[in-house]
Amino acid sequence: MHTEITSERDQSRLKMKPTSKVCRRIHEHYLIDKEKLLTLVNRRPSFLIYSLCFTILLSFYVLCASNSLRFAFNSTHGHHFDQRNSLVQPGNDDEKCDLFTGRWIRDVRGPLYTNFSCKTLPYQRNCLLHGRTDKDFLHWRWKPDQCELPVFNLRSFLNIVQGKTMAFIGDSLARNQMESLLCLLSAEETPNQVYRDAEDRTATCHFPRHNFTIIVLWTQFLVSASEIIVNGSATGGFHLHLDKIDESWVQKLSAIDYAIISDGQWFFRPNYLYEGGRFVGCIYCQETNVTDLGPGFAIQKAFRLALKHINDCNNCPRIVTILRTFSPSQFENGGWNTGGTCTRTSPLAPEEIKDGGGLDWYYRRIQLAEIDSARKLGEKKGNAFDILDVTRAMLMRPDGHPGLHWGNQWMKGYSDCIHWCLPGPIDTWNDFLLQVLRRQSRNPLGSRTHGSRFIGRR
Repeated sequence: MHTEITSERDQSRLKMKPTSKVCRRIHEHYLIDKEKLLTLVNRRPSFLIYSLCFTILLSFYVLCASNSLRFAFNSTHGHHFDQRNSLVQPGNDDEKCDLFTGRWIRDVRGPLYTNFSCKTLPYQRNCLLHGRTDKDFLHWRWKPDQCELPVFNLRSFLNIVQGKTMAFIGDSLARNQMESLLCLLSAEETPNQVYRDAEDRTATCHFPRHNFTIIVLWTQFLVSASEIIVNGSATGGFHLHLDKIDESWVQKLSAIDYAIISDGQWFFRPNYLYEGGRFVGCIYCQETNVTDLGPGFAIQKAFRLALKHINDCNNCPRIVTILRTFSPSQFENGGWNTGGTCTRTSPLAPEEIKDGGGLDWYYRRIQLAEIDSARKLGEKKGNAFDILDVTRAMLMRPDGHPGLHWGNQWMKGYSDCIHWCLPGPIDTWNDFLLQVLRRQSRNPLGSRTHGSRFIGRR
């Protein structure tokens, strides 16, 4: 029996090709002398000695075989490996690693869910359902330069947020991230949708087994805004009051443990800006004698005021506020209403990003400066502030948008190069989110009992 088992093992080992001269010699010596060694082992006077020799020789062979496999792995150095096998956990030895600086690498396994397996996947983000035929965009994962980003662990996520409320505060891209998170978590527990407004902009979902609540709070600008109406018709432009907060989301703060705050795309419209009730300028209004202050001015003011209200909330418990940085739109050959498209099918390398990110990078810097200031003030009050710095990663993913594949019946022929397909690269935002939550969980939020406070109409 022993001889038969050893023979089967030998056959499998013969398929491995040692790469070094030393390994080849040991390999050949092992094949030639194996039968002699087995005979010697059966001689009782020298049983222990020859058994020891056999074990040592076999150990050298296994070592060489493992080196051969390691060489084969390293030969795929061209950024092709599966991160699901990674055991590196940021927050331990890689505490100082920048998760947000890296590149996209191939991932043979693809996403953790499909457009069929996720029952909560929204119609307009289901790109494959709406005719997208290329699937290469699904087979890339983010690789930080100095460490590994572990694949999303839904049980770990749910353990951290058990009994808590998480709010995604912002526009439809905040909703896009929330929908990605629902798809990832629904493999463990199907959430109950307990509230949705008439326009399906504000919604609440609850995971009863974990007493975890996710809400999305719609706000285009974070600050108070009213749409400009001309002759009874909406123009798409807004009056923005940069010193008045949008109360629709701020009034919910007392029931929130984690606030993921974001905004951006709505600032790129013909908007009129006010402070103290006084008109101070515009964005893209193209009017004579009116100062065009640009989107950056309004973005800075809006985020500064929003973060200040979080810090100044007297009846709020300790909130972990996470700012998700600017997500670029990636139209080519025009804008959304001038024939712009996004038809790429694979990511860019870091060196292919045009102009170092241009204005997208500028808006990101504005946001980082504001979250840094809020963090310094919040430390005195026990609040926590962190970032999901997605801008660099998403500048490399012009292939991840719906394009024409978003099932829009009232705007046929228009490409959506702002939102992200599900599944798709936006799922990486929640990979980042889990790592931020792990870091923040080292500073417990304290005992809380309002985990399901948002259940019901509010």
